[in-house]
Amino acid sequence: MERVRIETEKPYDVLIGPGLLSRAGEEIAKVVRPCRAAVITDDTVRILYGETVVDSLQKAGFETEIWAFPHGEQHKTMDTLSDALEWLGSVELSRSDLVVALGGGVPGDLAGFAAAVYNRGMRFVQIPTTLLAAVDSSVGGKTAVDLRAGKNMAGAFHQPELVLCDTDVIRALPPELKRDGLAEMLKYGVLIDPDLFNVLHTSAWEKRMEQVIARCVSIKRDYVLGDEKDNGKRQFLNLGHTFGHAVELCSGFTLTHGQGVGVGMVMAARAAGMEPEAVEEACLACGLPIRVPYGARELTAAALHDKKRRGGKITLVLPEAIGKCCLKTIDISELPVYFAKGTGETP
Repeated sequence: MERVRIETEKPYDVLIGPGLLSRAGEEIAKVVRPCRAAVITDDTVRILYGETVVDSLQKAGFETEIWAFPHGEQHKTMDTLSDALEWLGSVELSRSDLVVALGGGVPGDLAGFAAAVYNRGMRFVQIPTTLLAAVDSSVGGKTAVDLRAGKNMAGAFHQPELVLCDTDVIRALPPELKRDGLAEMLKYGVLIDPDLFNVLHTSAWEKRMEQVIARCVSIKRDYVLGDEKDNGKRQFLNLGHTFGHAVELCSGFTLTHGQGVGVGMVMAARAAGMEPEAVEEACLACGLPIRVPYGARELTAAALHDKKRRGGKITLVLPEAIGKCCLKTIDISELPVYFAKGTGETP
């Protein structure tokens, strides 16, 4: 088992290894004294893993309730958040109790946000069940839901007590869910680690999954430390996201977050004037798209709703080479030029 320590204002561990789902209660009890635990998940994950986690928590002495909402990004809304908060109230969870986020990025973000605002803040644990959530959204304390105006536009920074990543669950994922995670992993390679970037081109990474996931989590940790609120170097983690979130929004979220990030990195490389072939080849090898049917004007309009916009400015993450990127703050009026370059249109 791999252990990555996240030394934020409230330090916690990320545990990565096989069998952690059935040992969840045992591991959580090491950091949180047994109390009442409210598991929030989606309907798909509840069928797959809900009983295992609830049984594990109960065996460790936690009095456990579970609630599930319909799966999918389209349900990551204020309405679902309200339902989650009302449920927490109905089971009379107190501030000394625990919320457990079980699932991929959508349950993790929504349950984390519920924990951040219910009773003005509660302890919570992340149990990611997708590769994308394991290497990205479960770590770093960002929680959110989507608004009609854009993705993740209502949220809070709220660090978990513990993150448990069961690699048996990750290995059992269907290929499309692994591809979504590979997009975020490629992002870390483009940012700072050419060796990681290269190993992801083939399935060889799965033979040492624990170590590769731990490396990704460690990279994210290093960007988060000292910049928990995303005002400085943590912005590098947005590589591919300004372009990718616009793609997701234009698709009506029929394209997944991983697909958006993958094509978003390709667009960022083109926009930066970097030869995009290496990023394109890596995305294709991982089953990710490298082009979308949306034009620069449509994508620019979507990007204007990006939560990373600050007044009339927005900061783009632009790759210069594999393993080296820069931050470039531009005026919003310049954004159409970058999207035109990113889509291959004439600016």
